[in-house]
Amino acid sequence: MADGGNFPGGDDVDRMIRDGRHLYDPYRRLYDLPTSPEFLFQEESLAQRRSWGENLTYYTGVGYLCGAVSGAGIGLRRAACAAEPGDTLKIRVNRVLNSSGQDGRRIGNRVGVIGLLYAGMESGMVSFRSKDDWINSVVAGLGTGAIYRAASGPRSAAVAGAIGGLMVGAVVAGKQVLKRYVPI
Repeated sequence: MADGGNFPGGDDVDRMIRDGRHLYDPYRRLYDLPTSPEFLFQEESLAQRRSWGENLTYYTGVGYLCGAVSGAGIGLRRAACAAEPGDTLKIRVNRVLNSSGQDGRRIGNRVGVIGLLYAGMESGMVSFRSKDDWINSVVAGLGTGAIYRAASGPRSAAVAGAIGGLMVGAVVAGKQVLKRYVPI
């Protein structure tokens, strides 16, 4: 028979259960991970910003995803409008899939490139100015619109830059209003 000296007896188990501890306490400590972020240095905890690579990946990915979903919706609407009375179900489904895929891909790529340009310009402005404020975001929006439409001519680039700057300015102002007046 095995030696029971290493294991608690019946009274010890009852006492551990009464005290709120149980036999799997080491496993609980192992898997009960902290929820707050851990930093190696104190300076890292002060920075409330993603790195330029994370920023680039985030804006490009979110832009592509939003553009692809909205493009698929536009393609679905276009395919529904193009349906003819004599079409079979197979032809209608094929038209919907082709149109949604084509428009989703096209718009997703455009919005993803805009996100890529914006993230690069915003990170460049933060690095250049050594500050992280609303001016970087607005200038990045202005530059993104201008660069995106630069091939269409200087007038189109200027209009697109102004629209980009105004859109980012509105988003930044809206974010500040939400921060101030909406308790989260």
